[in-house]
Formats: sequence, C-alpha cells, structure tokens
Amino acid sequence: MDYELTLTKTLRRAVDQFGDKEIVTKLDDGGYHRYTYSDAYERICQLAHALDDYGLDHGDRVSVMATNHYRHYELYYGPSCSGRSIHMTNHRLPDEHLTTIIDEAEDRVLFFDEAFLDTVERIAPELETVEQYVVLDESVPETDLDSVTDYESFIAGYETEYEWPDLDEDTECGICYTSGTTGLPKGASYSHRGLFLLSMNYGAKDTFGITEKDVILPVVPMFHVNGWCLPYSGTFYGSSFVLPGKHTDLEAVEAMIREQNVTVAAAVPTIWTDMANYIDEHPEADISTLDRILTGGSSPPPAVMRRFYEEFDAPIIQGYGMTEASPHLVNTLLTEKVRNLPEEKQYELQTKPGLPVPGAEIRLRNEKGEPVEHDGESNGEIQVRSPWVIDEYFARPEATAESFTDDGWFKTGDIGTIDEYGYLDVVDRVDDIIKSGGEWISSVELENEVVAHEKVVEAVVIGVEHDRWQERPVVYVNTNDDVSEGELKNHLLDRFPKWWLPDEFIFTDDIPQTSTGKYDKKILRSLFRDRYGSLPLENETAQ
Repeated sequence: MDYELTLTKTLRRAVDQFGDKEIVTKLDDGGYHRYTYSDAYERICQLAHALDDYGLDHGDRVSVMATNHYRHYELYYGPSCSGRSIHMTNHRLPDEHLTTIIDEAEDRVLFFDEAFLDTVERIAPELETVEQYVVLDESVPETDLDSVTDYESFIAGYETEYEWPDLDEDTECGICYTSGTTGLPKGASYSHRGLFLLSMNYGAKDTFGITEKDVILPVVPMFHVNGWCLPYSGTFYGSSFVLPGKHTDLEAVEAMIREQNVTVAAAVPTIWTDMANYIDEHPEADISTLDRILTGGSSPPPAVMRRFYEEFDAPIIQGYGMTEASPHLVNTLLTEKVRNLPEEKQYELQTKPGLPVPGAEIRLRNEKGEPVEHDGESNGEIQVRSPWVIDEYFARPEATAESFTDDGWFKTGDIGTIDEYGYLDVVDRVDDIIKSGGEWISSVELENEVVAHEKVVEAVVIGVEHDRWQERPVVYVNTNDDVSEGELKNHLLDRFPKWWLPDEFIFTDDIPQTSTGKYDKKILRSLFRDRYGSLPLENETAQ
C-alpha cells in the first residue's frame, strides 16, 4: 500500500495499544512526575493547537533547549506530527554557535528550561528569527526577555484532540546540528520516514530488541541526535519511560534503575565505567533489573563489558553511528559463528562496534577510493548509506559536496577495519590518525590500551608536529593513583611496537570535552602548541 511512514502513526499506536503505560520524570526536588501515554497525547494535541494559534506554518521550526523530561517529550511529537519540525538545540555549544544555528534553522519559537535562562538571555539580542520564548515550567522567572510565557500557559485551554494532517513521509520532522569539533556545526535534517524505519529497526533482536515490556532510561541527552532515537523507538513499541531530568549523577541513575525497574538504560561508556566503581563502593546499590545497556561514542573498556555481562547479567551493547545517521548504524552482535569461538576471542570481538544493522550498509575505501580488504588489519575511511542517513547538510552545499561520494555514499570521516567475521572496528578519525615517518598510528587503539591500565581513568591521544617524523603521539592521562610514565610505557609495550609509544605523557585531571561529552582533541592540540610548540627533533622512541 501507499502507506506514509510518519511519527504520527508511531504516536497513535502507543496511545491506542499502550495508553496506560507510564512516562515517569525525575523532578528537580527529587520526586517523580508520572503520567501515561494517553495523558501525554492529550497535552501533545493541546501543544499542536497552540502552535496553530500562534501562527506557525507547516515546515516552520521550533528550538528546544532542555533536559530529559515529560514536557520535552511532548515537544518531540507536537511540532513534528502537526507538520512542523523540532530543532534539538544543544545548550552546551558556544554562544556564537548557538546564535548561528538557531538563525540558520530560522527557529521562530524557543522552548527552554529555566536552568538555561542565562544562556538564552545572553544570546537573545543576537537572534534574528526567534519571536517567542517559552519557559518549560508553570511560571516565568524574572527575566529581561521580551515575548516570553510559560509552557503550561502556552498550551492551556486547548482541545485535547487534534486532526493531524496527512503528511508526506519525506517531510522534515527534526533537525540536529553536529557538535562542531572540526568547525561550525552542520545541520542534519531528519525525515519522518527515516526515523520511523530506524525506530522499527530498534525492535529487531539483532539490534536492541526494544519491546513493550521494557522500561527505558535514556541518560543520554534528548537534545543529542534524537536522544539516540529512544524517545521515538520506545514509543513505537509502547515501552515505559523513565526520564532523568537533570539527575544524571551515579547515585540518581542507580536509584532510578532500582526504584523504577528499568530494563534498558543508555549512556556514554564513562557512565558505565564509573557505575562499576560506584557499585564497589556502595554494596547496597542494585541494578539487577537491567537487562541490557546501550552505549556509544567510544568503546567501553573490555573489563567493564565483561563485568556487566558476567556479574550483573546486563550485557553492554555498543553502537556506532553519528548525527548524520539519526544516529544508529552498527552494533555489537554475537553471531552464531562467533559464539563457537573461544570465550576470550568472543570478548575481544565484543570490544568492536560490530555488524551493520539491517537496512544499513558499510564499506571501506582507501585514499584512492579503492576497496579495502576485510582482514582486520587494512584500514580505510568508513562510508555508509541507509534510509535514515541524511542525503545533504541543511543549507551547506559545500559541506554536502565534500561529504558524499559520486555514487551516493556518506563519507563518515572515520577510519576503520573490517575483520573476517564482518565486524567493523573504528580505529580513528581521518583528522586524528597519526602519520609518523610514513607509517600510521591509531590514536584510538593507544587510548584504549592506556585506559586498560588499572590506575588510568581517562586517556586521550593526539598527534603533534615533529620536525623529523612529521607527527608523533602525545597522551593526556587522568589517573586514580600514582603511576609513572615508565610504567605506562611498559604496559603499552606488551601490545605495540616501540615506535608506537607516545613521546610524552601529560598527567592532568582536567581533560576538555565537547558539548556532546566527547574528548575535545582540537582544544588539546591547541593547548599543546601553546605550551610546547613541537616535539624535539631527536626522539629515541620514534627510532
């Protein structure tokens, strides 16, 4: 049938089939707000009416700057299902980036949490397209903003039913901007069709196996790449939700898992590494309801993955993706062939992102654009295509031209290998891989091995200029105990040749991160240049 794949159908299914399932939000005061899909639907209808009355046209965008809570959830559906689009705005971006992307997206209404009032007040004088500010609360705090109201007043009094328009599935439903670590953020525009298909994919057993039985805790921010698509996929399948609000510390996360019987939780690897330590220090902690853990951004340490599987019976499923892919493309999967391998080999393979999910295609190409052998050693740029991968950057024709091949594949900018079992491993970024004396050194592999040392908490490897070897690796290290440079070098020598070893170990407890929680190598390179310039000419390690 000519059946349009839209988020409206996702929402209607949840309400019609699972209307009594709960969406629970941890409030600022530590209590919980609880309501059902049916309750949320009525308020989403009111929101859609309010946008109509305000005069928002089809195709117009609203900006949302908020933590994970029920009002934010309503904004995932009210604008999109009524023919508008939500701009998931990352409040952690620099002010100049925020003003640029909000104006570029031509957002007309800006919804925000009171916690971000200072940010909004700072950028408001520079915003050219925003006409109305809406505080996501029951009242408006003291502010100098013009044209400001609170969310409850904005939607109050409207009908709790709405005649949803018949939308083309290719209609934009949302837009998210990249974090801008390599320059100005770029807009990735998402269609109803793309997010519908990706949501459906999340229910596959070989992907994440999301079902109506699940209680999902997305610790990952909803402002970042559709909250990893969980607010859409969980709704698609009628799962219950626990939304943490601003409570993303370990104590709060553990309490929410225990008190709300969470079965699926999603967060970056650092959270799960720290959670393992938290459980050691707090014997009363209980995460036994967890059935599986979703993570991404980088690979968790192998010891942590093994512990969650064997001790907590909650396997960590890591994924690989990006803003441009809505975000998911690849995840950990133990195939029948791999399950017949020795246990140690199975765990080794689980440290890799894994296999492409159904509907996503992955290939590797070298610098000449030629295919790369799948031997687990030969590397090339990862190129992808899928129904939920964007086909262009919003309003950036030059960036689009640079990022797509002539035959329509998206160039991720990541360097990877594919082994004999078909498992993808991301070994570096094109901009981060280090070329020393004509040979390649993977910063990611070095980082993973340094972090594997029991006294290391964080490690970030950068390439710095060298007069003789072109580039050499330097590592910034955060430790939990005294450890010498010599001890770390001996640790690395167990796996890598001597010339791979970092020329310098810089010990610090303050490694800068990007607005999405990734380590900011751009800043580290700048800090290194300001402090050292370049490495000395003679270097025994490189020889």
